[in-house]
Amino acid sequence: MVARSKRGLVVRTYVFPGQGSQKKTMGGTLFDEFVSLTRAADSILGYSVKELCLEDPDNRLSRTEFTQPALYVVNALSYYKKLQESERPDFFAGHSLGEFNALLAAECFSFETGLRLVRKRGELMAQAREGAMAAVLNASAQEIRSILDDNGLTSIDLANFNSGSQIVISGPSEDIKAAKPLFQSGNHLFAPLNTSGAFHSRYMEPARREFTRFLETVTFSPQKVPVISNVTARPYEDHRVKDLLAGQLTNAVRWSDSVQYLLGLGEMEFEELGHGNVLTKLINKIRREAPQQPRQSRPAAAQSSLSAQELVRQWNERNPVGTRVRSKTGEYQDLKTATPAKVLFGHRAAVYMIGYRGYFDLTEIESVN
Repeated sequence: MVARSKRGLVVRTYVFPGQGSQKKTMGGTLFDEFVSLTRAADSILGYSVKELCLEDPDNRLSRTEFTQPALYVVNALSYYKKLQESERPDFFAGHSLGEFNALLAAECFSFETGLRLVRKRGELMAQAREGAMAAVLNASAQEIRSILDDNGLTSIDLANFNSGSQIVISGPSEDIKAAKPLFQSGNHLFAPLNTSGAFHSRYMEPARREFTRFLETVTFSPQKVPVISNVTARPYEDHRVKDLLAGQLTNAVRWSDSVQYLLGLGEMEFEELGHGNVLTKLINKIRREAPQQPRQSRPAAAQSSLSAQELVRQWNERNPVGTRVRSKTGEYQDLKTATPAKVLFGHRAAVYMIGYRGYFDLTEIESVN
């Protein structure tokens, strides 16, 4: 769906937060609005998710094995509530755990299947207790890596690229403690995170292997709407969903790259679904930090003497959906059109491509006879 705003045509992405956004009272009235789904969640989890989220009587909401299912349910119910008033967006994305909600929204699996996946993931991550994480602010990835390497802390991985100047490091607890004074001078800030393990690092390899085995018991459906992968910062390819979901445990969350990729598609609107506004703040920060560059689509269109509307008309007359094409500007293999061409953002003649899971300018491709 391409929405129309006062500024013209825009593309919309729904984003789902992950661990760290949880808070007692989250979910509010959603549990009573979606009684059957709440009951299904209770049956799968073996406890009341409503009670956990609204009252948290045993202080379990901060424990990974409870946090992740609770966030998944709240994110999912928030999305179903949104669907009652709006159509699906053009893209989905989620931060770490939130990516499971993005894939749920894209109809890759059912609410119940997703909850079972998240419950297993939370249990496996909770078992990884020999590690820690910390956020480093006001330092680039290159600066952080250089400082760590120069001080013999090669055991630490860069785990979350939340923005250009907000990066999370992950590794053995003692090494994370040793890194603290290295990032407490000048403008650098260091903030330990309340996590039970070294998530999104090499130390999650045992969990990745076990989760890979669990994923093999599940059947995934093709995406109805493209989902951006934390691992690649590009749209998922359907045949790689299981591999990337498992790999997410040991790979960095490339959130900043994911948002910048989406921003590069044109005039993009983001809406955060779930509890809080953590991702909304990060997206605004990424927008502010991004270099101001002209959109790539405008120069390509300017090279043609034809209007975008005329380019689209001529393409659709000559090339049916399913046409195989080659890129004039990059090495992309097995490209095939998935839709008719259309005008995006009022000026861009483009067509959505299988094999790339994104739009290509018509001026940058040619059909293969």
